[in-house]
This record gives sequence, C-alpha cells and structure tokens, in this order.
Amino acid sequence: MPGKAGKSGFVGIVGRPNVGKSTLLNQLLGQKISIVSAKPQTTRFRILGIKTLPHAQIVFIDTPGVHPSGSRLNQELSRVAFAALQDSDLLLWMIEAGCELDEDDRSLLQKIKKAGRPTFLLINKIDLLPKRMLLPLISRLALLGSFAEIVPISALRGENLDRLEELILKYLPQGLPLYPEGQITDQPERLLTAEFIREKIFQRTHQEIPYAVAVVVEEFREIKEKGLVAIDAIIYVERESQKGILIGKGGEALKRIGEAARQEIEHLIGCRVYLRLWVKVKKDWRKDEGALRQLGYGSA
Repeated sequence: MPGKAGKSGFVGIVGRPNVGKSTLLNQLLGQKISIVSAKPQTTRFRILGIKTLPHAQIVFIDTPGVHPSGSRLNQELSRVAFAALQDSDLLLWMIEAGCELDEDDRSLLQKIKKAGRPTFLLINKIDLLPKRMLLPLISRLALLGSFAEIVPISALRGENLDRLEELILKYLPQGLPLYPEGQITDQPERLLTAEFIREKIFQRTHQEIPYAVAVVVEEFREIKEKGLVAIDAIIYVERESQKGILIGKGGEALKRIGEAARQEIEHLIGCRVYLRLWVKVKKDWRKDEGALRQLGYGSA
C-alpha cells in the first residue's frame, strides 16, 4: 500500500456524549480500539482508527462527547473534540434517532458549519425507531443545514455501515497513505491498556465513581523468558470513600475489574498479561489544571 496512488484522509466523528461514536469506530475497523460503555463521556482521548483498503486509507478520529459546561475536565474534552473539526477532511456528525437536539448539539452544529468541511449527518440507533418515523425524521433534520449526505445507521448492529463506507470513499481527497499498512491506531499500547482498565470501571461502578477515575500505567514490561507482559497501573480517584468502593470488601471489586481488563489487554497485545492495580486518592483532580496535565489530559 505505501506509495500507491489512491484516496486518503481524516474523517472526524463528532457528537454529544453517549451517541455511539466509539461503537461506530470499532465496527468500521472490525476491531476494538476505542472503549465503550452505556454511560456518557466514556471517551476522554482523541483516538485514531486507521482502515487501509486496496486503494484508500481512511483515518477516523474518535472524539470525546461535547459537553463544554461543568468541570475543567469537561472543558478540556470538548476542546479536543472541537480541534477535530479543523483536522478532518470529512466530518461525521452523529445524533441519536428519537432524541431531541439539545443546546450542546446546536452549539456543535454551529462550529461544524464554521469549519467548512463536507459533513455527513449520521442518524444512529435507527433500530430503536419505528420505520414509519424514519423518512419524516430525515426530512426534518435536513432543514438544519447543507449536509453532504444524511445516513441512517445502527452502529451497534452494523446496519448500513457498508453504505456509509462507500460514501466516505466518495468524498475522500486523492492522496497517498498516511500510515503504514497494518497499523490500526496511533495510540501506544500503554494508553490503550489504561483505557481498557477505565472501561471496566465504567461498566462495573455507578454514580460518581466512573467519572472520578483516571488510570495511569506506571510499568509496561515484557518478560520474554516467561512469555508475558507485566503491567502496573494506578487508578486515581478524588476521595477516600471512592477508593473504598472501588477496592471492595476484601479487594473483590478491584480483582474483578482487573480480571476483565486483563482479558481485553491480552486480546489487544496478543500475549499473556500479569496485571497489578493500585488505587490512590488525588483530591478533586478534575478541577485542578496541574493534576489534569499530570494525568495526561490537556497540554503539558
């Protein structure tokens, strides 16, 4: 693939929290690189997903959900999402079928229009919408702007994604591949490992716990003689009470999180993993710019 003429470009996936952006990315790639949960604002980083085809390379940009109000963390995540508008050759604005547009949706739409990029409106979760309501919905949403395409999909079920990919290729600019063939993301294994740990916390804890968590991989070391990778990671929370809940009685809750994360990480890196987790308190880190930088959010 490298050196061959064809099409290539960046495709930004944007939308409010929990609309299905990461699920769409994983489905389009046919491999999981972006974490998912039923809770909003699971994604915190800009994740590239690279799909190399015989005569094209699509570089998807998965972004955090846009919700600029609230904590400094929310503001930083929204900044990351807005930056993708300028970095993309084509934008996919995802909304959820059956949900009314809120203030964050409308604000994002205005920024999309200002970016001046070709934009697809993706109507996700159409499997939850009665079929008779789909065409009237499309007609109503078409009035919001001059979209290059309006594509109804179900990211979870994979419905209409082949058609979506065909349309993306139609709008991609001519160009050489941007990444080597076989590379599927630009994120290092350490970051993806931390993200898989955080995903399991999102899936297994409730209320404020998932949002108060940050994960940092302290050690990622290959032990060739044992045929495994040893990983040490620290889970940061904001209060002592959260630490107790996350660890659980006799350490059982943390053990279950670690076991589930270990299986995901082994699938990712293709070998056995020895995973050790610690939980530490970093008081109110989401409100502290210095702590945010230390934990990998924002510019250093």
